[in-house]
Amino acid sequence: MAGSKTPAVELDVAGRTVRVTSPDRVVFPRDITKLQVVEYFVAVADGITGALLHRPTTLERWPKGWHEGAHLATRMPKPDDPKGDGFYQKRIPRGAPGYVETATIAFPSGRTADEVCPTEPAVVAWAANMGTLTFHPWPVRRDDVEAVDQLRIDLDPQPGTDFSDAAAVAPHLRELLGELDLTGYPKTSGGRGLHVFVPLEPRWTFTEARRATIAIGRELERRLPGRVTTRWWKEERGEAIFVDYNQMARDRTIASAWSIRANGRATVSMPLDWDEVPDVHPDDFDVLSAPARFAERGDLFAALRADRDPALDCSLDAALDLAARDEANGLEDLPYPPEYPKMPGEPKRVQPSRDKDRDRNKDAVGE
Repeated sequence: MAGSKTPAVELDVAGRTVRVTSPDRVVFPRDITKLQVVEYFVAVADGITGALLHRPTTLERWPKGWHEGAHLATRMPKPDDPKGDGFYQKRIPRGAPGYVETATIAFPSGRTADEVCPTEPAVVAWAANMGTLTFHPWPVRRDDVEAVDQLRIDLDPQPGTDFSDAAAVAPHLRELLGELDLTGYPKTSGGRGLHVFVPLEPRWTFTEARRATIAIGRELERRLPGRVTTRWWKEERGEAIFVDYNQMARDRTIASAWSIRANGRATVSMPLDWDEVPDVHPDDFDVLSAPARFAERGDLFAALRADRDPALDCSLDAALDLAARDEANGLEDLPYPPEYPKMPGEPKRVQPSRDKDRDRNKDAVGE
């Protein structure tokens, strides 16, 4: 992606001036420019700000834009990196304007960081000017970063499956959530998967939220054998929808509603009504089409805002009861991601094909 010599543009964003540099820089191969990206976020300001409001947020930045063959690095590249790759920024960038607030969070390693904590639309526009396409908010509020207030269920298609398979699982998940006194709100991931978020009373730990997600995944696995899996190791998943329970582990985040995804179509993670899920495809929603939908439908994820009516909050009690029954029947915890320290009660973190001593029936979900 070539640089730009076009003068900067100033936008009024909810009463605050945000400067857009290199406005005609092409960010996506469809000739979508940086200015169009920032204008997209301004057009859906109420939605994206609501999704991020008061939440510590990791920025997924693509300063040179997305192009075929680009990859997402795990850390900020050096200034002379010629690849133009994206990277995650977990600490507030230097030179951030004074209106950009932060929240201090702790990683599994015990280290801490001051992350951007959006409080107004101008913060989103400022981050977009720095090349942020996808915002990854924590499921907590800055007033208590240990209290999870969103359950996030990631239906992740494995090789041989696609979005339609995740969509076919969705009504079964919705039914199960209802049985557990949980109200779910679906959205496209912007890629191949489907996300379902649940507003929670802000009093649950990450361990409890992850444990509840495992229980929900295992119950779906029992109801839809061969179609849903909670197996962590890819070699065991088969052609099924993986319930990625580790998305509820500390410091694992999911792209927010209204975020742009780094792909050739510049798709958007789009909130949905449940009755839309079977009939849509992630490619239906992109930077160019999403503003009109937002103007027509409003924010279908408003119930997940940090400043929502507490009457919308759900309890994890029933889901944790389900987890306790599974554990009483001999189902143990499941592996954490490899970068995490060994967690209490966690089974061996060894690839099954390399674990000669493993009891292969021990973690099987019963009928």
